[in-house]
Amino acid sequence: MIEWQDDKDVFGRMFALTGDPIFKNLRNAVDHFDADLSDVLSWGQLKSKKWLVEELEKVCESKISPTLGKVFICAGWYGLLANMLFEGKFNINIIRSFDIDENCAPIADSLNKSKVIDGWKFKAITKDILKLNYYEALYHTKRSDGSEVELIDAPDTIINTSCEHIKEFERWYRKLPKDKLVILQSNNYFGLPEHNNCVKDLEEFKEQCPMNTILYSGVFELKAYNRFMLIGII
Repeated sequence: MIEWQDDKDVFGRMFALTGDPIFKNLRNAVDHFDADLSDVLSWGQLKSKKWLVEELEKVCESKISPTLGKVFICAGWYGLLANMLFEGKFNINIIRSFDIDENCAPIADSLNKSKVIDGWKFKAITKDILKLNYYEALYHTKRSDGSEVELIDAPDTIINTSCEHIKEFERWYRKLPKDKLVILQSNNYFGLPEHNNCVKDLEEFKEQCPMNTILYSGVFELKAYNRFMLIGII
C-alpha cells in the first residue's frame, strides 16, 4: 500500500484509487529520480501521443498488420509514448527508447518498469540518435546493478515525435533504412530556442520527409501551435 503525507501526492492517490501501475511508476520516478513531469504530462504532449496511437492503430488495422516488431523510439525522453504503445492494439516484440540526455533513461525505465522486468521488452538507452546505425544498431545499456551490457538490434518500426528538436534532421533522416514503418511528428512552434527544426505546415513537413508511401498525414491543432504527423514507408 502506498502511503502519502499530504494531498500533493497526486500519483499516489491515483494509484490507490485505480490500481493502475502507471501511477505508481510515475510516483517512483518523482521520488527516486526527482523527475519533473509537468511538461511530459502537459495536455499538448498527452493529446499528441494519444493522437499518434489512435491513428497508428487505424493504419495497422486497415493497411498493414498490427505487428510493429522491434520499435526504436528516437528522442524517447521519459518513455511515456512507449507505455501508451504497449497499451495499444499492437503486437510489439521490444521497444528501445534512445535519448542523448543521460537523465532520461532511468526515468523511462521506471515508467515502464513491468516491461523492463519482462525480459527487457522495454529498455531506455542514452545515445545520440545521429550516431545510431539503423540497419544494425549496436548500443550499450545498463542492468539494474549498474553494469553495462552490449546489444545489437535492427528496428522494424522507427518513431520520432521530436523532429522539431533535431538540428541535423536531414542527416538523421538519410540514415533510416528503406522499407521500414516510420512515424514522425513535428510542429510550427517556432517560439522555443530548442525548436531548431520547425516547419510551417504539413506540406513543408512532407517535403522534409520524402516517403515512397504515405499511409497517414494529418494536423492536430493545439492552442499554441499545430502538430503535424506522417506515417509511412520511406
